[in-house]
Amino acid sequence: MLRALLLALVAVAIAVPAAFAGSPHFVGAPTFTVSGNTITVSGKEAGLGNEEQVHIVLSATAECVNRGGNHPKAANKTSVTAAGDFPVQNGKADFSLSATAVFQPNPAGACGDVRFTDVTVTDTTSGISASL
Repeated sequence: MLRALLLALVAVAIAVPAAFAGSPHFVGAPTFTVSGNTITVSGKEAGLGNEEQVHIVLSATAECVNRGGNHPKAANKTSVTAAGDFPVQNGKADFSLSATAVFQPNPAGACGDVRFTDVTVTDTTSGISASL
């Protein structure tokens, strides 16, 4: 009887950490919208186990495309980033981050459109990322 009780306690001790470990993943693909020279990425992460919060980082390359639709030169590209901490509730976290491109020197009037490439969202807490 004592042996059975001991085996049961060992089984519970092994199972409990596995239950709290979680399996972090994005629910669907994060979505992004562009308004002028600002990109906003929103999404949901689940399987977070007992995390209190997650640290989400948005990174992208912004390219200034001239009114003729020509490809940008190196000087008309810039990296943008945004980061934030988002609370976890019931193993899930909703997030939304925005980053604004600022071109130096400012190509006043030359930028007909801003195009974002290499868009990546990373949860540095759990080590998962998604490229958009």
